[in-house]
Amino acid sequence: MLSFVLQRLLQSVIVVLILSIVLFVGVWMIGNPADILISSEASEADRLAAIAALGLDKPLWQQYLVFLGNAVQGDWGASFVYKEPAISIILQRLPASLELGAVAFLIAVTVSVPAGLYSGLRPQSPVGRGVMAFSLIGVSIPTFWQGMLLIVAFGIALPILPVGDRGQVATHLGITSSLWTLDGWSHIVMPAFSLALLKMSLLMRVTRAATMEISRLDFVKFAYAKGVRTRKVIVGHILRNALVPLITVTGIELGNLLAYGVITETVFSWPGLGKLLINSIKVLDRPLIVAQLTYTALLFIAINFIVDVLHMAIDPRVKSVLGQRT
Repeated sequence: MLSFVLQRLLQSVIVVLILSIVLFVGVWMIGNPADILISSEASEADRLAAIAALGLDKPLWQQYLVFLGNAVQGDWGASFVYKEPAISIILQRLPASLELGAVAFLIAVTVSVPAGLYSGLRPQSPVGRGVMAFSLIGVSIPTFWQGMLLIVAFGIALPILPVGDRGQVATHLGITSSLWTLDGWSHIVMPAFSLALLKMSLLMRVTRAATMEISRLDFVKFAYAKGVRTRKVIVGHILRNALVPLITVTGIELGNLLAYGVITETVFSWPGLGKLLINSIKVLDRPLIVAQLTYTALLFIAINFIVDVLHMAIDPRVKSVLGQRT
């Protein structure tokens, strides 16, 4: 187990290093921030001074080495636009994205797993067919269209939910969040459901497919033949084994919820990292773009690591494979 953890940590460091190079070069290829941030009416001397102040006068490889050296010390650079440390700006916007992603994840999992399990056990029942129809609709409608439909339906035609912003926030136990207030919950319901709908539909289909496949296996039939209670067979045999593929997909989708709610945050004017990323790209705020994308990479690496550990805890076959390797 220890060798596995150390190996994964080493792999993670290498992946982060490679991704940082790709991100830095990719952002550099988008365009020159000086063309946007420096006034066209500025003199050549002022323009050169501004470029030097932004650190854009050095070759790309030198800019990257400076960035890497500062990043190792926890300094991700200062935003060209906000004139503040990029990490501080991200931390200011991070709670809003975490709130939205957490609520969307909660909605997706609590609905999709029971629905997918039931439809997998009874695929020909009316409820099972209804679950599949709902999941097909969920994966077919684009996210931005879902958001606009929800706004038109519940924000304009039936103005029962507010549209835009986080609503009222409060601080409890040292945590400032809009989830502590009813007004905050009223603001988060629509964007969270819109963000969760695609994930919910995908998890339903994965759970259903895994349940149907496992239900046909001999050890499940043998458990029924021995007279094991149905509930115990479903929970201890079918659901436990269905969790293996489900955890993998859930981990990836959790990362997407926390890192890539760009469209939903833009449609609902949610003040999170997704909307911040769009605004940063518009003005080519290079330090802020690189910092956000690096955060996203670190988030996915951490989630994949946790997923691998959960696989070891749930599936004994993974333990045996690791034991043979060591």
